[in-house]
Amino acid sequence: MKQIKRYEGKKVLVLGLAKSGTNAAKLLKRLGAVVTVSDVQPLEQNKDAQELEQAGFKVILGSQTPDLLDAGYDLMVKNPGISYDVPIVKKALELKLPIITEMELTGEVADAELVAVTGSNGKTTTTTMIQKMLEHDRQAGHARYAGNIGVPASMVAQKLTAEDTLVLEVSSFMLVGTTEFHPHIAVLTNIFSNHLDYHKTRANYVAAKMKITANQTADDYFVVNFDNPEWRELSTHSAAKVVPFTRQDQSEDGAYEREGVLYFRGEKIMAAADIKVPGDHNVENALAAIAVAKIKGVSTAAIVSVLKSFGGVRHRTQFVLEAEGRQYYNDSKATDMEATEMALKGFKAPVVLLAGGLDRGYTFEKMVPSFKDHVKAIILFGQTAKLLEDTAKQAGIPTIRLTENVETAVPLAYELSEPGDIVLLSPANASWDQYPNFEVRGDRFIKAVEQLTGKQEEK
Repeated sequence: MKQIKRYEGKKVLVLGLAKSGTNAAKLLKRLGAVVTVSDVQPLEQNKDAQELEQAGFKVILGSQTPDLLDAGYDLMVKNPGISYDVPIVKKALELKLPIITEMELTGEVADAELVAVTGSNGKTTTTTMIQKMLEHDRQAGHARYAGNIGVPASMVAQKLTAEDTLVLEVSSFMLVGTTEFHPHIAVLTNIFSNHLDYHKTRANYVAAKMKITANQTADDYFVVNFDNPEWRELSTHSAAKVVPFTRQDQSEDGAYEREGVLYFRGEKIMAAADIKVPGDHNVENALAAIAVAKIKGVSTAAIVSVLKSFGGVRHRTQFVLEAEGRQYYNDSKATDMEATEMALKGFKAPVVLLAGGLDRGYTFEKMVPSFKDHVKAIILFGQTAKLLEDTAKQAGIPTIRLTENVETAVPLAYELSEPGDIVLLSPANASWDQYPNFEVRGDRFIKAVEQLTGKQEEK
């Protein structure tokens, strides 16, 4: 960890705790700052606040009103999830108080080389693939991942040395709060129109994503998806060396797929069909990871070994196990229709689909084509079960069952499937009508599959 001096004696307000804020506060105190933390959750329900209070931090809980700033701070470190529209943040902007996120701190203190991954879709899988490739057969140091993937970046950064590599999954929320963040390799998987409630306009969202390369120089690398004209154009705004990846054979100057085979600058890597995680979107993720690995000199054998064995990130089209000829996949992270459609397109075998969840007030007619093409039977649960039943009938799915929840859906899926079939949990809905989050829903699915089959989840 770099011993920087810029925060010594500075009064810093950390706004919002959870993993990001809590670890940012600890790091700032270690760097000599005078830290105050603020969170809306009351003390009795706030383990992070309890821990920090016991460690001697000044903790302010409850309403985060603009008058908190009357104490006169030199800096605000904002939890990425807090909008810039909330009154206290707007007041800070009016006062020209610098506002950063934990990711900026990570970049400042990390001795390790930084690889940063952003994009609308595929960030977590791509980040994990890259980390595994860079760690495979590594001779010195380690490759670690952190950031939006669920591991606090500022905590991991403190433990690494110059021999290590830190692979960061970086959201647009995190990137907005960066000014000097400078990864050696930046990856842009894709950009769609996400989080416009936060960013207000698509232009703002794109600008946030492009901050990943804002401080790069000609000594750095910008790995970009070339399968969209807009993304290709965005690459021209980077000072770094652009390394494209493309599933549509748009360039030979990086990683690309041609006639079902993956290449890097003319070198054959492997057949796309040999990637363990299914779907065209995972071919794109693999190509991005291949580009980074090749920049770093990773052998083709190591790349192939990772892509043939990596079963996916938990809850994201994750291969769980195979039993009696049936393959079980957990895609609980599919909390919208687009994610489920993408998952279905990844399978050539017939699918028994488990779906349903929170009713957000929309219907599912747009899923009729993907249901027709891929689903042989569907099992539905949650608030949207009846709505999805109507869609399944429109699609002509011959077998439709309604059940109580994910746990009761699993034995039904076994009854309705046969050897060679895929049993896929891909709900197309949020989980909050029945489960605290998509992780719990996916874990319950895995446990039910293990109980049904008598086998353990593959890891």
